Amino acid sequence: MTDVTHRVLLDVDTGVDDALALLFAVAHPEIELIGVTCVSGNTTLENVVQNTLAILDVAGAPETPVAAGARRPLIEPARSSHVHGGDGMGDLGLPSSRRPVDPRHGVDLARDLILGSDQPVTLVTVAPQTNVALLLRQYPEVAEALDRIVFMGGAAGVGNATAVAEFNVWHDPEAAAITIDSGVQTFMYGLDVFNQVGVARSDVDALLSGESAAARIAGRLLDFQADGAHIGDAGALCALVDPGALHVERHPVRVELAGASRGQTVVDRRPRVGEDAVHGLHTALPLVDVALDIDAPRVARLFVETVTTLP
Repeated sequence: MTDVTHRVLLDVDTGVDDALALLFAVAHPEIELIGVTCVSGNTTLENVVQNTLAILDVAGAPETPVAAGARRPLIEPARSSHVHGGDGMGDLGLPSSRRPVDPRHGVDLARDLILGSDQPVTLVTVAPQTNVALLLRQYPEVAEALDRIVFMGGAAGVGNATAVAEFNVWHDPEAAAITIDSGVQTFMYGLDVFNQVGVARSDVDALLSGESAAARIAGRLLDFQADGAHIGDAGALCALVDPGALHVERHPVRVELAGASRGQTVVDRRPRVGEDAVHGLHTALPLVDVALDIDAPRVARLFVETVTTLP
């Protein structure tokens, strides 16, 4: 593909909006999807793998390696989300896929794909970052082969899993901390922008009644959501191909690992030195590109126009 500008390894916990992200990744001409790693999060690891394969079938994706990764966070037990239906993907009842599951562990597949690529790979994780943390700790050499890590997670404002913590980071805060501290340039597509990109009712209806089978599935996934038709995780991939649609600032970020704020991403947006630095309490934090605002209609239009190109 001569028009590809982003070689992407996608890490998912395929629930409803991960499925939308997969459809977009397959459809957009500037993305080459080289592989998918699966992790527990929205639902069980077994459901994540089967949902991922089924959506790749729907999208008419070429052969793409898909591997199962971590089935629980680094420290705590897995805690599936309650908002994605019994199967984790809106109970759509899609037929089981005959695509093979790669026999490698997801972390090993990621290593092989990243180090085997002749150009830098962008690792996009729209899930708890357990696989990513294990990859960076087990195979630290992959860090130099990555262009950057784009993660859907965190918030500079309010949370959703708790008052201050977003679900993906809350599910495995230690993993998110390892990712941010890894030295790889990271881009945070958090709740501040995640919650803004909704698809108009008229567009959802057009998808549901369209000629494209994949677009109809996208419409059903959007229609399933009780709090409005949001593209969710797919926005992180839209940001990759249309960065001009976002307002991004680089700030120090840390992940809280204890207490009532466990899982919070603390984004230090202060314009000047604080009392913590003045009194010697300041610890240098990694800098993260944080998406703080988004042209929601522009990104929603990009998503809809892209998925309607699928068969």
